[in-house]
Amino acid sequence: METQPYHERITDGKFRSAVDLLDAGDADGLKVYLTQNPELVYQRILFDEEGYFKNPGLLEFVAENPVRHDRLPENIVEVARVILEAGAKNNADQIDYTLGLVCSGRVPREFKVQIPLIDLLCSYGANPDGAMTAALAHGEFEAVESMIAKGAVIDLPAAAATGRTNFVAKLIPLSDSRQKHLALAFAAQHGHAAALKFLLDAGLDPSLYNPEGAHMFSTPLHQAIISGHENCVRLLVEAGARLDLKDTIYHGTALDWAMYFENTAIISYLRSQGAKPGDE
Repeated sequence: METQPYHERITDGKFRSAVDLLDAGDADGLKVYLTQNPELVYQRILFDEEGYFKNPGLLEFVAENPVRHDRLPENIVEVARVILEAGAKNNADQIDYTLGLVCSGRVPREFKVQIPLIDLLCSYGANPDGAMTAALAHGEFEAVESMIAKGAVIDLPAAAATGRTNFVAKLIPLSDSRQKHLALAFAAQHGHAAALKFLLDAGLDPSLYNPEGAHMFSTPLHQAIISGHENCVRLLVEAGARLDLKDTIYHGTALDWAMYFENTAIISYLRSQGAKPGDE
């Protein structure tokens, strides 16, 4: 049975009405409603599940991430400003978390409000550094460049994910193990072979499962395959990446993933290296 969208699972009638006004783009109506019910700006809804949207506040619904309607009203920036001015501007953690949702969601980008929402949230004090990993993991590079322009640090994961190869070479000896691990995952996922080679030459294990925040159910090899980056697949295999490791959700090997995504060149290469499906 299909799960209801999050807004349809809100049992608090007042909070649900506020979300409905938000979804309708009724900024004036929402402003009046929050004046009458100011507690809603500070309230959080607890959904009976784990995940990144298990306990959202009203502001977080402006990101449409997770997808609920697959659209956003044209004036969502104005709607977000109403919520911020009604009191959400006093909650730095919620502003930061909302920025992460906006930066990692496709709907804000597709409706051309991602950058305006980033601008708004940062003007209210959101920390662009805190949203970088989510944006990088989801390949939201317009958001990444916007946050870099706002002062976000180009660390090793950001450099590897965006193909800033010269930065990668300089930052490897200055970075900790988690940064290196993230960088390896992002370089493979986003197809930056030169950055990936620097990391592998520095001794990074090509068979490590990706860290939290970077599709941790899979390995760099899995992610290079899903993205179709044959050059990165070859680099990882040549560096000793194990071909028998299965992802922890679908339980597929590298060859299983290549077969599922019907990438004949990668299938042929993996078979030539002795790769087998997980059921053999």
